Amino acid sequence: MNTHLALFGATALVAMWPSAGRSGPESQDWPVYLGGKERDLFSPLTQINRKNVKSLEVAWSHDTGHKSEYQANNLIIRGILYTPTATREILALDAATGKVIWKWDPGQEKTGRGRQRQRGLVYWENDQGEERRILTGVKGHLFAVDPDTGKTIREFGENGSINLGSGLNTPGVVYQDLVIVGGVGGVGAVRAYDVRTGKRRWIFNLIPRPGEVGYETWPPEAWKTATGTMPWCGQSLDEERGIVYVATKTAEPDFYGGKRHGMNLFANCLLALDAATGKRIWHFQIVHHDLLDKDLACPPVLLTVTHHGKKIDAVAQGTKHGLLFVFDRSTGEPLWPIEERPVPQSDLIGEQAWPTQPFPTKPAPLMRQRYTEADASNISPDTYQLTLDRIRASPNFGPFPAPSLKETIMFPGFDGGMEWGGGAADPDGIYYVNINEMPWIVQMIETKRADGTGLVGGERDYLINCSACHGIDRKGNLAAGFPPLLGIGKRKSRAEIEKITLQGAGRMPSYASMPETKRKAILDYVLNVPSRSEEQSENDGQPSYAFGGFRRYLDPEGYPAIKPPWGTLNAVDLNTGEIKWKVILGEYPELTARGIPPTGTENYGGPVVTAGGIVFIGATADETFRAFDKDTGKLLWKAKLPFGGNATPSTYMVKGRQYVVISAGGGKSNRPRGGMLVAFALPASGKTEQR
Repeated sequence: MNTHLALFGATALVAMWPSAGRSGPESQDWPVYLGGKERDLFSPLTQINRKNVKSLEVAWSHDTGHKSEYQANNLIIRGILYTPTATREILALDAATGKVIWKWDPGQEKTGRGRQRQRGLVYWENDQGEERRILTGVKGHLFAVDPDTGKTIREFGENGSINLGSGLNTPGVVYQDLVIVGGVGGVGAVRAYDVRTGKRRWIFNLIPRPGEVGYETWPPEAWKTATGTMPWCGQSLDEERGIVYVATKTAEPDFYGGKRHGMNLFANCLLALDAATGKRIWHFQIVHHDLLDKDLACPPVLLTVTHHGKKIDAVAQGTKHGLLFVFDRSTGEPLWPIEERPVPQSDLIGEQAWPTQPFPTKPAPLMRQRYTEADASNISPDTYQLTLDRIRASPNFGPFPAPSLKETIMFPGFDGGMEWGGGAADPDGIYYVNINEMPWIVQMIETKRADGTGLVGGERDYLINCSACHGIDRKGNLAAGFPPLLGIGKRKSRAEIEKITLQGAGRMPSYASMPETKRKAILDYVLNVPSRSEEQSENDGQPSYAFGGFRRYLDPEGYPAIKPPWGTLNAVDLNTGEIKWKVILGEYPELTARGIPPTGTENYGGPVVTAGGIVFIGATADETFRAFDKDTGKLLWKAKLPFGGNATPSTYMVKGRQYVVISAGGGKSNRPRGGMLVAFALPASGKTEQR
């Protein structure tokens, strides 16, 4: 059934769920992003299980009314489902029926509404459960909202919000009375705020200042101007030990490091910090001096394994290049040796690529690590020959091809491997994760004219900082979600554009830390205003190279230009380090109709694993929700969704009935966009088989 807007008062709300509903025999909440502070995406529920999952049916659905990349992992607390929409509104729904109880609208706040890619919310309550709040990010601000009424809590920060100076697309994590957050854009830092007042309690600088650990891994003045490293994918927490685990982003610019020589700590790192103080406990850098946008895109997963006969509390970190690094949670010691292996070196003038990169000896890579001639597409004879010719002309050099003026096949690709959906883990120490096997093209360009003279500052800096998303020609890349900038002056005023560059918007990070003269020169170039500075690149020592843009390598029919599989679901036994099973994830019906076995598809959003023996996952480009046997990988059930389920599902129990719900927004992989919530359950009447 499709629900419609039905507003309930706060009095009715309290009457429906008095204090209710903490988890018990008849209820089980999903009160934390990704299922828990461990980010393990595990549920103890067993009502839906291997025997009866085939009987799942739609229990309710709700249209949020927005058509964008709706990717929320929804919270369910005391019988209420809380979801952030693509415009940064919050909806509170009856979790058993999908009826709307209240809506919080940031359009009524000083920020106005946001847009796109909010993947979750933070919920906090005190020990007695009487003081509660929801925290949400909008346009660089963190707001506190009353979960009972949907009203902004004005006592928090300044009239209900604090200015983070950076966007949030994944929520923070709560430790006692602190909310610990990362962000998107701006100068890198992890910060903790008082959950009641909004006052900052500590900060950890990810680009170290003089005297701080890691300072020597950057040029001396880099901390004043360098950007990036923000931990955008979310954090995990060992509450008992009081340790927060943080996975960080690439330093910027992502593809040219001539102005940031060195290892660049703490970019591309897994960090363990004291959750009460922010003090570093240990770290491991997974990519040194990253030149390929290999930011750690998924949050660390906490689990317990049996290693050499001993129980170990571990933390597992996945990567875009399909490698899984596993460490002792307390000490940072790897469970299996990690080797530094030589990687190709860059031929760009001024670049100093790091000579080696770390590779775990176990588990084995979860995807191919190199595109060879044997990987030429086998979808058709013509596609085979075309991809074979291309790989011969633009060879791949493994997961770390050195950026060059020569075109190279980038495989593993920019979007994984593993992506922001992350992995799930069960109490048996098995880790479940979906993988992309998509090739891309990587190529640098010179920011000089044919006569050898440098480009005027605004054009040069546009190419270095903006062209990767909006294109060298400013025509954008709508398929990847990046709008064109040609003619933007007819659609927005200069003041509006400048505000976006300062605050960030959608996928656009804040560039508030960029020198004002440089930022305004870029605006002049974008708006075709005569430059206020004729300074050229060779005169100020700026880099002479820019990234040629994000380009998927597709065949003439629009499919990934590589031999399948293009998407897989994997189970890894982290007790032994062995891959337990691997199955194809997703299919293109039109290819299946041609007699081609299921290929898998590009996939975004993660899995949920349950004690009922099920792995639930959407993620695929075929608008399908699936259930697999967690022990064997056998497909047990599937259902069509109205739009792609590019989100991580949640599962919960209300009044004795278990539901699994997923946000279906589509928009990835050139698929249709929407904004639907779809909840599944076993038939309300009739018996269900037990395990």
